[in-house]
Amino acid sequence: MALQLRPNCEYCDKDLPPSATDARICSYECTFCADCVETKLNNVCPNCGGGFAPRPIRPSQEWRTGVCVTKHPPSDKRVHLKYSVEDVAAHCARLKDIRPEER
Repeated sequence: MALQLRPNCEYCDKDLPPSATDARICSYECTFCADCVETKLNNVCPNCGGGFAPRPIRPSQEWRTGVCVTKHPPSDKRVHLKYSVEDVAAHCARLKDIRPEER
């Protein structure tokens, strides 16, 4: 099962194509841009409370049979936060000083 490769930052709605090097994901594939992760979220996923890692780049070329972005296309469903900006800020502030591996 391949990652969804969601097309946008859930916070600011910035486009994050499959080749975006500034896409960040949590273990549930919540997707945000690096700027929002660093400046707004303090490395705290507003949905699950986990931390973020760079989203892997799916190869555009089929180096192995059946394995590339054209064979496993990214999601086209845009995802947006279900929490208010104020709620997200409070949630992230509560958890930002706890390392992700200790949350």
